[in-house]
Amino acid sequence: MRYHNITKDDMLNGDGLRVVLWLAGCEHHCPGCHNPVTWNAEGGLFFDEEAKAELLEILERDYISGITFSGGDPLHPANIREVTALAAEIKAKYPGKTIWLYTGEVWENICKEEIVQYLDVLVDGPFAEEKKNVKLLWKGSSNQRVVDVQASLKENRVILHCEDYEEGENHAQNSEIS
Repeated sequence: MRYHNITKDDMLNGDGLRVVLWLAGCEHHCPGCHNPVTWNAEGGLFFDEEAKAELLEILERDYISGITFSGGDPLHPANIREVTALAAEIKAKYPGKTIWLYTGEVWENICKEEIVQYLDVLVDGPFAEEKKNVKLLWKGSSNQRVVDVQASLKENRVILHCEDYEEGENHAQNSEIS
């Protein structure tokens, strides 16, 4: 697994103050993507024990709410196995910290993946430039959803983490999981 950056004290990519791991590798190549430098799975740096130790050290801080996996795409084939293992380790070691993950995949395609059991919030769907809206919370376009993962698993349908700022954008709440 490769990564581009570890952001400390981030307030834009999830609830509270967070650490963000920006992973390399994305197959979606969304027009208007804010981070196309992360598309190449061979780009960035190797995620080694030193990088992992830095990440875990940041999570030790009481004021850090949790971690966000972004990129690129954490669910890219070059990432998913190691991100799943890292998410499991973080959830076991820091049960009070939340785990957010951004992906261009949609919930319905990944809800059966092992990784979802460790996630608190999933921001799903590809960025759609024609649906870009800067008034939306934690996402770039209105087709994306901020999914409460554990509630969605329990209810067997998509449960959103929060309402969007704009009325009418809270669609797909009752999407059944097959």
